[in-house]
Amino acid sequence: MRWSDEFQGTWDNLPKGTRTEIERALQRVPGGLKGWRELIDLAAEHFRMAAGTKRKVAIVGPANVGKSTLYNALIQPEEKPAEVSAVPGTTREVQSAEAGVFAMIDTPGTDAEGEGGEADRRKALRAASSADLMVLVFDGSHGVRNPERALHQELSALGVPMIVALNKIDLVGEEYAAVTGRAIGTLKLGHDEVIPISALHREGLEDLLLTMVKKEPEVLVALAEELPAYRRKLAQAVIVRGASAAGAIGFTPLPIIDFIPILGVQITMVLGIARVYAYRISLARARELIATFGVGAVGRLAFYELSKFGGPPTWLLSAGIAAGTTAALGYAAETWFESGRKLSNAELKALMLRTSKTMMERLKALGRRRPRKTELKEQLGGALEDLPMED
Repeated sequence: MRWSDEFQGTWDNLPKGTRTEIERALQRVPGGLKGWRELIDLAAEHFRMAAGTKRKVAIVGPANVGKSTLYNALIQPEEKPAEVSAVPGTTREVQSAEAGVFAMIDTPGTDAEGEGGEADRRKALRAASSADLMVLVFDGSHGVRNPERALHQELSALGVPMIVALNKIDLVGEEYAAVTGRAIGTLKLGHDEVIPISALHREGLEDLLLTMVKKEPEVLVALAEELPAYRRKLAQAVIVRGASAAGAIGFTPLPIIDFIPILGVQITMVLGIARVYAYRISLARARELIATFGVGAVGRLAFYELSKFGGPPTWLLSAGIAAGTTAALGYAAETWFESGRKLSNAELKALMLRTSKTMMERLKALGRRRPRKTELKEQLGGALEDLPMED
């Protein structure tokens, strides 16, 4: 079933009076259905993470920068992952240690000499262009200079999503921040696109994985299959993205109707977490789990209780609670899929209030002005990434 079918089914099951009220609300939205479509687009964007089938990650870069070390560090974790507990109503997927998600590609520089060097360079570029995501590895101890910048530009032209791993960062000592900053400046990238790591010492790998999912959400399931030891971190990536999307939807001034795309985000978030833990569940089963957790009732309680603290702007309250309750639902689902334990109503209520307060405190930094949606999602994402996973 496609996500649009799920939304249609949710709409058809609403009482006639509620549908009439929603239709009237839609007519009052500036731009008519435009605002509604924007909300649906937010929900659909999140669905890519749960339903994505992309599974080719190319680890690329010049020779001797640590590509093999990174590959081995990812696929050979120090600790054997624990078995996943069974959850009623789910089917366990067969896992394979030979999923073959990662491929290593040596990329000769743009100054490769002779016909042989040029042929090798073309071959490397063709291989890289077939990937769904590229991790470009540079040697941080040597720095990022003009040859590295030229290689980055050439690979960027392929149109494949890409992040940069600045390896061997442990060798630069106190120059850590300066080396990373110079690399960001030389490559003209954002701080979230250059990830300092030490593949040898397994440092920065979790940040690298989270950035990979953020850059190309559709590789989530493939990474979870290949790297079971990192499932909790990958589940966190699903939760952060889902809660940020829910917050952006809650921020949109569409009375009554925003619960439909928020429900869509929550359903796909639960589906995504299930797939991280190698379970196959249906859309109907995901919706059933959400109902079991009683998210709607706790969300209304959170809205009432938090509205008493200093009279925050309505947009802040609705965005914070939409993000906070969705994050709490994600943590509850992650606990269930990992250990088979369902949070009690009291535990879920406390968790939802805590996460909602955390979201609101972060949004208060924006003042009383209404921020842009991108700014809002950045603030929510930062707060969620600072929030520890529940045990």
